[in-house]
Amino acid sequence: MDKAMYYLVYGFLYFLSLFPMRALYFLSDGIYLLVYHVFGYRRKVVMDNLLIAFPEKTHKEKIQIAKKFYHNFIDSFIEVIKLVSAGDSFLMKRFTAETRVLNQLYLSGKSCQLHLGHTFNWEWGQLVLRKLMPYKLLVVYQPISNAIFEKLFYKLRTRTGNAFLPANNMRNAIIPYLESQYLLGLVADQNPSNPDNAYWRNFFGRPTPFVSGPEKGARAGHLPVVFAYMEKPKRGKYHAVIELATENAAELPEGELTTRYVKYLEEVIRRNPDMWLWSHRRWKHQRKS
Repeated sequence: MDKAMYYLVYGFLYFLSLFPMRALYFLSDGIYLLVYHVFGYRRKVVMDNLLIAFPEKTHKEKIQIAKKFYHNFIDSFIEVIKLVSAGDSFLMKRFTAETRVLNQLYLSGKSCQLHLGHTFNWEWGQLVLRKLMPYKLLVVYQPISNAIFEKLFYKLRTRTGNAFLPANNMRNAIIPYLESQYLLGLVADQNPSNPDNAYWRNFFGRPTPFVSGPEKGARAGHLPVVFAYMEKPKRGKYHAVIELATENAAELPEGELTTRYVKYLEEVIRRNPDMWLWSHRRWKHQRKS
């Protein structure tokens, strides 16, 4: 990685982050016009996904969801840029979370898993969550292929002491934390790398593969599991809802935890469809007979 280029990018983003949020959201609106109306970034993927998920909605209604999604999507990147210079007090004023269930589970002495989908803004959420509950927070993530942005995002993501474990080496990366009491955060709506080893569930009425690792890990460790999603009361304000899924995943029949999560995720998306990441191809796999 070119260190000079890294510091150049970091310096530019630091300067940009010093602007007030009102100015940054004005910038976000300008980028939205380019991304959605001029370049049409992944617009066909978004509209195809919305057609699958909401066949009952009119074309106009799906367009409205898509436009709101792109605004939220670009806002989330702008909000990450703000992290380059913003302090913890900035985040605490803008992101709240219901952590009572986590505080209660911590008293049991067990570690815990948290399953959530790609609902905005998870980057702010993981930083604030560490401040609101006693667990050590571990987050499984996909490293960014660009070395400069991987280093920058890693620096921002771990600033409150959270540990980020690369998905392609999670088994080894988690070893130093196995003797501690941790909360393992898993974004569980990713496309599995091997659909043949996935749990297939109906998601918006279509057979869809879900990664099996989160459930298998929770069952093996007899861990409690919580589900979470994020709401956006207004621009720049977020609230995370965290709910108990099970106190012991091993006591559920195999596949039941995933079934509960898929039902939960679909309900969350239906309530606030513009808050989910529609730009990834969630239904690209076909189930073999």
